[in-house]
Amino acid sequence: MVVESLAALGARTAFGLPGQHALGVFDALRRSALRYVGLRVENNAGFAADAYARATHGVAPLLVSTGPGALMTLAALQEAAAGSAAVLAIGSQVPLAGIGGGRHGYLHELADQSASFRGVVKSVHTARTASQIPSAVAAAWESALSAPHGPVWLEIPQDVLLAEVDVPPVAQLDAMPRELLPRPELIAAAASRLIRARRPVILAGGGVVRAGAEAELLALAEQLRAPVATTFGGKGAFPWEHPLSLRSWMEDRHTTTFLEEADTLLVVGSGLGELSSNYHTFRPLGQVVQIEADLGKLESNHAALGIHADARAALAALVKAVGEDGTDGEAQEERGPGDTGGPAVEPGAEPPTPEAAVSALLARVHERIAGQELDLEQRILASVRDALPDGAVSCWDMTILAYWAWSAFDPRRSNALHSAQGAGGLGYGFPAALGVAVADPARPVLAVSGDGGAMYSIAELATARQYDLPVTWLIVDDGGYGILREYMTDAFGEATATELTRPDFVALAASFGVPAARTSPERLRTDLAAALAAPGPSVVVLPARLRMFAPTHLDA
Repeated sequence: MVVESLAALGARTAFGLPGQHALGVFDALRRSALRYVGLRVENNAGFAADAYARATHGVAPLLVSTGPGALMTLAALQEAAAGSAAVLAIGSQVPLAGIGGGRHGYLHELADQSASFRGVVKSVHTARTASQIPSAVAAAWESALSAPHGPVWLEIPQDVLLAEVDVPPVAQLDAMPRELLPRPELIAAAASRLIRARRPVILAGGGVVRAGAEAELLALAEQLRAPVATTFGGKGAFPWEHPLSLRSWMEDRHTTTFLEEADTLLVVGSGLGELSSNYHTFRPLGQVVQIEADLGKLESNHAALGIHADARAALAALVKAVGEDGTDGEAQEERGPGDTGGPAVEPGAEPPTPEAAVSALLARVHERIAGQELDLEQRILASVRDALPDGAVSCWDMTILAYWAWSAFDPRRSNALHSAQGAGGLGYGFPAALGVAVADPARPVLAVSGDGGAMYSIAELATARQYDLPVTWLIVDDGGYGILREYMTDAFGEATATELTRPDFVALAASFGVPAARTSPERLRTDLAAALAAPGPSVVVLPARLRMFAPTHLDA
């Protein structure tokens, strides 16, 4: 009934790892049309499901067992919650007699297993009888797919999973989430503020990508001629090379100032959290309009005209309202000196256009980075971009090169760069890339990890080989936890517990039957392109010790 319910709701693939109490579900998979992708660690199965959900804009079932198996998913579910990925985690439970807080001594028994998930996921569900299963699965599915998307937890006792039933197979279920529409009076007020604004700027977050609202964002920005910055989670929501694109330099003081000086800042799909606010140094001088599907994030950091709505629905309504008012690209011509958020204008000089202000801002960012002797890091990132085919997806672990990518990497399309920057756990990159490859096996996928993060998911080389997934894994080997080494050295003068003994990654990959090569910064583009073009999984190891660009928030 569990598997039939998933299939009835539209599931085609499930991720997971079997365990004693969940064996009934896995036997049902054998007798179904669902594709099962089994990983070697539950946390990695959760990361794969997370990225599959992001890539498909749908629900990713994650099937695990009781106790240790269930608890091993928590870090992945935290990332799914932070990244708004619709993961439907279904775990088994001890038999019904063991539920309720008593100590019965069942294997994997917890006093209250579901309590471990309540602070992590959107909702927790339990099915205590077979007849409850279809409705419980449908309720969990609807919760996961309601805006904002997110992970949910459903648990079912072992004896319920194994119980005989005499009802027909589950054939049809309805779990359509309610559309989160904006209130018309708020759209009218927001449109009025944006139309009157002399320096409108837009900050687009991950909510734009999750909602598939890229076309609406582009239309509104061009209507208003408003510069657009994207958060790290919102990368790809706005064309990187567009004349109005401020790109993603969110940890740059010049960008922070540009956003602060907007007289009306439209924030879409972002809670203006730590990374999106340059570590909470952002202080808006003008009005803020915030569109956010997560009610808890609405005005949580800054006062705003708050609109609780799905990003796509709200942006579409704004495009219509602004258009009906007659505003178009010519509306911004009457802006006065300095009104574009750029540098002050000399008396008598022509004020810069929004496009010129954007160019000036990016030039200042480039000048700041150019003064820090970071040519190696920029060359490596450029080599990765050159090697990766247009349209291919990349998944990044928590590593220095990923931190560079958040700010400086052009994904060249929306929903094409995934990282663990929401919760910040290690080990995301490779299993996430496996999940993306399962969603679209016709395109190569790139995973990027440091050597420390790679060790979290090295076992999944077996998964990549078993399912012959087209994932190329770039491992930047710097001998330890590189970013933590930098943080500790900067804060305390020297690093502790950051240096690691590593395997020979090339030989280790070969032992899994995965082709691998050691490269250099000079050969990286060629070696990476060749690996991405080859069928099946591959590994490229780059020994390199990279540095981060200097932070700009410490003196703010």
